[in-house]
Amino acid sequence: MARIELSRLAHSYRPNPSGPADYALKEFDLTWDDGGAYALLGPSGCGKTTLLNIISGLLAASHGRVLFDGEDVTRLPPEARNIAQVFQFPVVYDSMTVRDNLAFPLKNRGVPADEIDRRVKEMAEMLEMTADLHKKAQGLTADAKQKISLGRGLVRADVNAILFDEPLTVIDPHLKWLLRSQLKHLHRRFAHTMIYVTHDQTEALTFADKVVVMYEGEVVQVGTPEELFQRPAHTFVGYFIGSPGMNVLPCRVDGAQATVGEHVVRLRGGYRALPQGAKTEIGVRPEFVTLSRGEGLPIQVERVDDTGRFRVVKARLDGLAFNALIPEGAEIPADGVRASFDPQATNLYVDDHLWPAEGEA
Repeated sequence: MARIELSRLAHSYRPNPSGPADYALKEFDLTWDDGGAYALLGPSGCGKTTLLNIISGLLAASHGRVLFDGEDVTRLPPEARNIAQVFQFPVVYDSMTVRDNLAFPLKNRGVPADEIDRRVKEMAEMLEMTADLHKKAQGLTADAKQKISLGRGLVRADVNAILFDEPLTVIDPHLKWLLRSQLKHLHRRFAHTMIYVTHDQTEALTFADKVVVMYEGEVVQVGTPEELFQRPAHTFVGYFIGSPGMNVLPCRVDGAQATVGEHVVRLRGGYRALPQGAKTEIGVRPEFVTLSRGEGLPIQVERVDDTGRFRVVKARLDGLAFNALIPEGAEIPADGVRASFDPQATNLYVDDHLWPAEGEA
């Protein structure tokens, strides 16, 4: 296992980049602690796979350094970095049996035969493929081949890190849940440094101890699932995490209150000296919006979607769309509806970035 440090890392696929727009990865520093379980989360095209390939050595970064336990490996090839990588689509040897595919990485490293046999059996049991060990990979389904690919990445005990690039794409939903649980079990048991790339927030939040969120080539937040939910550091994190995502409403700010349209919203604290001409917005998750006929902001309810445990109320405030998440059975007034935002859960964003109130770090 290894502590992985990325120092002033940036990458452009253009030979002569002239500005930020030319970079697939914009410059950043990031440390992955030894034995940590991380998810790299973001939409397609945000730079996740580029970053993973730089860590593995499949791609050389335009700028910056990659260090494993303090050793500079920036120019080392993948085989010299001692990592295992599982790709989005299965990488297996069709002419080999399942047993031989799983054993291949161990045989290449001269692991004793009895240890190979033990680890292959253990991995096959975890993947629910014990009955398939004698079968050739060629005749298996795509999801079975992907399980073999996962097993080849996990079967080694001596790797610095295991990198997963959207490995469950071709796996059926029920098996996805089982395999994520098994990956968490393996992580707790062997304490491998694991980095799991995905665009699926459920996969990221259920697998990782910490999530690295990327947007347009930038790392916009690193945090626990709770931190991403409670205090999104960027508006993108707010509406990418959660279902539905965070409401983001343009506003004007005066001390401890914001004005949305023609209405005042209380904030958690005072805000002074905001940048001149900056874009200011409040962010509040639907979970922290309450509806009533009493005090609050006058809104127009457009639709109510019933999800079973909750109802999603789609409404407008002075023409601005937002959502409220209401527990099943709670009253939704038929008319004269007003909305209240919890001040402690209402964040201020300046040019898309979280802005702390006075006295906050």
